[in-house]
Amino acid sequence: MTAPELAEELFDAPDLLRARDPQGLLPAVAGAGAQVRETARLTEEAGLARVTDAGRPRGLVVVARREGAVAAAVLRALLGASSPVTVDVVPGPDLPVWLGPSDIAVVATRTGAGRYAVLPAYEATRRGVALVGIGAEGAPLHAACAAGRAPHVALPASRVRQATLWSLLTPMLQLVTDLGLLPAGAADPDAVALALDEVAGDCGPARETFLNPAKTLALELLDALPVIAAEGPLAGAAAVRVADQLATLTGLPAPAFRLPDQRVAACAVLGGPLAPTGGDDFFRDRTDDEGRRLRLLTVRDAAGGDRDGRSAGEDHSAEEAMAQVLRTAADRNVPVSALAAAGDGPEESRLARVARQIALADFSAVYLALALDAERSARS
Repeated sequence: MTAPELAEELFDAPDLLRARDPQGLLPAVAGAGAQVRETARLTEEAGLARVTDAGRPRGLVVVARREGAVAAAVLRALLGASSPVTVDVVPGPDLPVWLGPSDIAVVATRTGAGRYAVLPAYEATRRGVALVGIGAEGAPLHAACAAGRAPHVALPASRVRQATLWSLLTPMLQLVTDLGLLPAGAADPDAVALALDEVAGDCGPARETFLNPAKTLALELLDALPVIAAEGPLAGAAAVRVADQLATLTGLPAPAFRLPDQRVAACAVLGGPLAPTGGDDFFRDRTDDEGRRLRLLTVRDAAGGDRDGRSAGEDHSAEEAMAQVLRTAADRNVPVSALAAAGDGPEESRLARVARQIALADFSAVYLALALDAERSARS
C-alpha cells in the first residue's frame, strides 16, 4: 500500500503532479467552470429554438454512454417523478420503438463519432423526431445534424476524456429550461460555473494537502475499498459519477447504493465479511495490511431526500436510511468519509450543490490515480 506521507509529498509537489498527468486531467477538472460558461455560449449559438418552438414534447430520449449517461441521470433527478415529460436514457445505437414525431432525441457524446452516435441521429431524422446533437465540432454527428437541419452543440476538440461531464450536461439543462420543465434559476449556468470555480480554488494542485479537501479525501481512499451511499436520486446520480471515475482512473471497484431503496444491501455490505475486525488507525504501518479496508463514502442531498426518496409504501425516507447506514458503519468500525458540498447556504440551488460534490470527487479521483501511478512506477 502507498504510505500517506509519500502520497502527501507527491500532492504538495506541483511539478511532480504535472509530470504524472500527461493527459492534463487536473487542468481539465479545474477548468470545469470555464467549460460550463463556454458550453452555455455554444448552446445559445446552436439555436435550440428550432426544437423548443414546437412546444413541450411527449417524451425526451437521451442517447448517451458513460459521462453522457451520468449527465442524463442528473437531468432526470432534477426533473423528478412529477415531470410531465418522460425522460429515458439509452446507450444506442437503437432508439426506442415508441419514439416518434411528438418526441425529442438528444444524442450526447464527447467525440461525436461512432455508430452509437451517428446511427441514432440519422434514425431520429428518418422518423421525424426532433433531434439535438452534442459532440465534437466537425464530427460525423455534426454532419448528421446538419443533414437533418437539427441544432448541434459543437464542442471544442480540447475537451478531455473523463472531464467532459459539464459539456454534455449544460445543453441538456438549457433544453429542458427552454421547454419549461425546469425553472430558469434551477439550472443557471453562471451559478453552476461559480460553484465549480470555488471548488477548483479549494482543491487545486497549488493548495496544500492539509487545506485541500480533495487531497485529504484521496489520502483517506489510499488503502480503501470505497462503498458509496447516496441520499436520494440526485445524490445517486453523483454517486454513479464517483464510482465511474474511481473505477476508470484508479482501477478501484466502488459499489454505489442509492437510498432508501438499496438500504438493505448497503447495510449488508458494511456489516458483511469485508468489514474490519478492529478499529481504524490512520497512522498504522501500511506494510502490515493484507488488503484494502472498507470505507463508507456518503453523498447527501438534504434538500431532495424526503421529496424524491419516499414513495407510497416505503418505510424509510432517504434521510432515515442514511442514518441507518451510518449506524451500521459505526457498529462495524467502518470509517466514513463525506463528500461535503460546502456552499453559499440554503439559497444555493440543488444543482450547484451537487456540482460541488462532483467536482470534489473528480479532483480526488485524479489525485488518487496519480498517487497510485507513482506507486506502480516505483515498483517497476
